[in-house]
Amino acid sequence: MSEMIIKGSCLCGEVQYEIHGPLKIFQYCHCSRCRKFTGSAHASNIFVPPEQFKWVQGEISVGRYEKPDAKYFATCFCKTCGSSLPWAVQGGRNVVVPAGTLDEDPELRPLHNSFWESRAPWHTETSDLPKFAELPKKKSK
Repeated sequence: MSEMIIKGSCLCGEVQYEIHGPLKIFQYCHCSRCRKFTGSAHASNIFVPPEQFKWVQGEISVGRYEKPDAKYFATCFCKTCGSSLPWAVQGGRNVVVPAGTLDEDPELRPLHNSFWESRAPWHTETSDLPKFAELPKKKSK
């Protein structure tokens, strides 16, 4: 993958960032912390070295939470709209970029599922579910 700049932002647009490629790791994480933070079956995370990440706008609006008993885990969010945002792992070796906050295609696809044994008991593979372009129509009685 060649040198690239990928932009991302929060829901309200107050916070904006960019990551400089090439990108190397994109994974789905099923750990309970990622599930709690995203409110979803898994987090879709891209890992980048700190030197490849840059806040472009609104860094002052970024909140951070560090779980006291976690070795690496933290979370960041927009103080205005609550959107998940990239966060530097404790120790600073990587920045975890929630892929859903990207404004552009990273041209990298998820490589694997981590913490698969911790996945939500209700998790169903999306490929096994019906697909709709929009909200499905209500069933008539």
